[in-house]
Amino acid sequence: MNPPKTAIAEQIFTGGSEELISGSEAIAHACRLADVDVITAYPIRPYDTVMQYVSQMISNGDFDCEFIVAESEHSQFEIVKHASAVGARVFVGSSGVGWFYAMEALAVTAGLRIPMVAMVGNRALDDPGAFGVEHNDALAVRDLGWMLVWVETPQEALDTALIAYRVAEDKRIFLPCAVSCDGAFLTHSQAIVNVPDQATVDSFLPRYDRGDKLLHPDNPITIAPQANEDWVMEIRRQSDAAMRRARGVITEAYEEFGDLFGRDQEPFIERYMMEDAEIALVGMGTLAMPVKVAVRKMRADGQKVGFVRVRWFRPFPTEELQDALSGVEAVGVIDRDYGFGSTFHSGVLANELRSALYPVENRPKIVSFIAGLGGREVNTDNVIVIAGMVADAASGGMNDQDTYWIGVRE
Repeated sequence: MNPPKTAIAEQIFTGGSEELISGSEAIAHACRLADVDVITAYPIRPYDTVMQYVSQMISNGDFDCEFIVAESEHSQFEIVKHASAVGARVFVGSSGVGWFYAMEALAVTAGLRIPMVAMVGNRALDDPGAFGVEHNDALAVRDLGWMLVWVETPQEALDTALIAYRVAEDKRIFLPCAVSCDGAFLTHSQAIVNVPDQATVDSFLPRYDRGDKLLHPDNPITIAPQANEDWVMEIRRQSDAAMRRARGVITEAYEEFGDLFGRDQEPFIERYMMEDAEIALVGMGTLAMPVKVAVRKMRADGQKVGFVRVRWFRPFPTEELQDALSGVEAVGVIDRDYGFGSTFHSGVLANELRSALYPVENRPKIVSFIAGLGGREVNTDNVIVIAGMVADAASGGMNDQDTYWIGVRE
């Protein structure tokens, strides 16, 4: 069976230019094309490569913005938070414990409904120290009001960053969005990317407009009030309403992006060889590459295996996953994260998926796997082993309430 081409491979916009760039360079290009006003920087690998490419563009005269080097990640996020409140389009990013060092600012940014876009170069949390990818850093803000999206390729990183600005700055939303790029596998790996022309981006992405919520001496409003018990619940409910509305705004943005750039894709998830799948694997980010290769191998051997890649984690694609997975016998969720002490001691994605599929009438069995922590490679042999275990669970020969660690030394 020949593998289906992805939507991006089938439809490449003819405008702009093709460049061999990394995921970090793609994000830097997105900042330039979005005409970001203020960017803050503080170095931590693997996110720091974005800083390098942005500063190079500024030095070469290709990009004009306020580029502020902060003295810490906390200050870095505080600067762009205030810049956004006065009407500047902003960009910021970090990785691992750097993301955690900014946690106070991250929580406040979401609570204040500040529509910034941040890039998380996913890496393992210290200790023990590691520069390889894990998803627990970005996932730490999943319940605070941040929108979260994972990308697979440099092309998707560039496209999604532009879409993130369109969604976050929509007046129906006004929430921050983190674009998660797997450390090393995406931040430092190069691919051919279509970098669109400025005119097309301008037609897709309007200028950031805060309207009557602009912090300005001529517009005396209060931002970050001390509400206490008087209004906190109402404010939280407003944020919840914005996150609920985000689904529709995200769908609108992807539809218009596809029309303008010729790269149509399902907004919230990617389905790969799922048409007649009997079992399915689920994961996020660059895990997709070895999984897709393994799925093609298993298909060639007559095994009806499919793959679903979760793009948007917040808002969570409950309806899309129910639709994609309700017809399979069993699902294997491969987490590049961990949830110590959680239900079934599973990863975060597995437990979210169990919750999403609970109302499905004929819900499949769900088997949880943890793999690739700290940047350890998940290869096709690992994936084939996982699929075999999922098939065993489908036939009742394996416990689907355990979590299995793959590729770990005993």
